[in-house]
Amino acid sequence: MLQGYQSWVFHSQPVILASSAVGGPFEAQGALADDFDILHDDIWLGQQSFEKAERLLLEQACDKAIEKAGKKKDDVNFLLSGDLMNQLISSSFTARTLSIPYLGLFGACSSSMEALALAAQLVDSNSAEMVLAATSSHNGAAEKQFRYPTEYGAQKPPTAQWTLTGAGAALVGREGEGPRVTSATIGKIVDMGLSDPFNMGAAMAPAAVDTIQAHCRDLNVDPYQYDLIATGDLGRVGYQIAKDLFNDHNFEIPQEKFADCGILVYTERQAVQAGASGCACSATVTFGHFLNRMRSGELKKILVVATGALLSPLSVQQKESIPCIAHAVSIEI
Repeated sequence: MLQGYQSWVFHSQPVILASSAVGGPFEAQGALADDFDILHDDIWLGQQSFEKAERLLLEQACDKAIEKAGKKKDDVNFLLSGDLMNQLISSSFTARTLSIPYLGLFGACSSSMEALALAAQLVDSNSAEMVLAATSSHNGAAEKQFRYPTEYGAQKPPTAQWTLTGAGAALVGREGEGPRVTSATIGKIVDMGLSDPFNMGAAMAPAAVDTIQAHCRDLNVDPYQYDLIATGDLGRVGYQIAKDLFNDHNFEIPQEKFADCGILVYTERQAVQAGASGCACSATVTFGHFLNRMRSGELKKILVVATGALLSPLSVQQKESIPCIAHAVSIEI
């Protein structure tokens, strides 16, 4: 049900029956390695290209989530998935393999919560019994498409971020045990005129702030009601900008409960400049680390605000600014 201007309240509270996180060798060295279901020691995954490796990551994440729920592919009504590749080839080819009715989504790095919000909406409206929300990214594939191929050896500025190699999936159903999706706020495009693809944290921060404020306004909730509010992949630069913007707007958010997936996933010893990014960043941290903490009883209520920079190689070549968006999903147990 619509509440306020841009938020949904899910009265049936669809349940996350199971979730999964798959990562590559760099993620295996990271701070959250124990929360991944599958970790690979080869960034190629035995494939002939980075793009085929990303597809395999997504297939494994989807298969693992279905397996952990004790379900079969035929039990799933729809697959909602997105990625960073041109024409969503990782998601589309995965849907071909799974043979599940498919809706492709492009929200860039916000795709994980876009998919989860829509999955909950389909279940809550009785349009589906069970929906799989998933997304993926691959460092080599994304770098080649959006910046410079890794073989080029280009130097990156401190504001740049490291695209996470991985995939995450969550199976959402009407009945069962597990964390429940209670509400969502769909973000608006926010474009502050920034155009540097090596500083997307700064570009995305205003969108994250806008969506968090909209969520609290629409649903009449206080940020202190959440055990955790996590942005998707602002990194250290964008995260600090978001905090500054909250202060400028006189919007009080508990600092000890405010986190960013792009900061959490790697260790300080890993050379990731400002932090992690990619569609799989918020997906793996949420569907792995955060939901594990909820299932253990450490967290009761969280708000995940996945952020996305909606640029393309073509828009960068045409000197366009970077339009950004953030989608928020509230999860409770």
